[in-house]
Amino acid sequence: MNLTEMWGYCAEGKDRLLVYKYMEHGSLAEQLSSNSLGWEKRFDIAVGTAKGLAYLHEECLEWVLHCDVKPQNILLDSNYQPKVSDFGLSWPLKRGSQVNKSFSKIRGTRGYMAPEWVFNLPITSKVDVYSYGMVLLEMISGKCPAEEIENRRLVTWVREKMKQAPEMSSWIEMIIDPKLEGKYDKGRMEILLEVALKCVAEDRDARPTMSQVVEMILHQENDSELV
Repeated sequence: MNLTEMWGYCAEGKDRLLVYKYMEHGSLAEQLSSNSLGWEKRFDIAVGTAKGLAYLHEECLEWVLHCDVKPQNILLDSNYQPKVSDFGLSWPLKRGSQVNKSFSKIRGTRGYMAPEWVFNLPITSKVDVYSYGMVLLEMISGKCPAEEIENRRLVTWVREKMKQAPEMSSWIEMIIDPKLEGKYDKGRMEILLEVALKCVAEDRDARPTMSQVVEMILHQENDSELV
């Protein structure tokens, strides 16, 4: 339910056309640039996107690496439910396999791409995990990873803010998107930040899988509700 639904296609002569279900609220990128995405919507979008990627990586008949996870490729329906879209750079991964060595060139978008692409390392589903982590940081901070902040990358900037404040609640306030106007659930925000920073680890083996990401978010959320 968190993937775009294709209604039809055309492959006739030189004509190529894909027809997808219309998404009333456009892309996540468009909504982040406006003031329409409150905290609850952002959290639900984070969960739904993680579920969509987990399905691609581990549940569908033929596993798929998306290779270009970014806000522009996350569409929102009438209820702001996220749909992972645009599989133009995606690549099939043999079911049960962890590594794909057949890529001949770098795929993705600057700012969201995992280090493996640059260092010519074997590509796994962890490249999507890294990109998802960058999307989370953008949703939390309102800052685009493709643009430098104070001459620093978004990840570096966030980690430096962590070092400046002893308590998590203190440095969260330093990086939170001002469009939220301080209206957010601190417990859930801490969960998303913790997950995001694990996803953007330089070492791909230190990153969780997308199914683990879903489990971490929902498990900790349930724990916080019980408390």
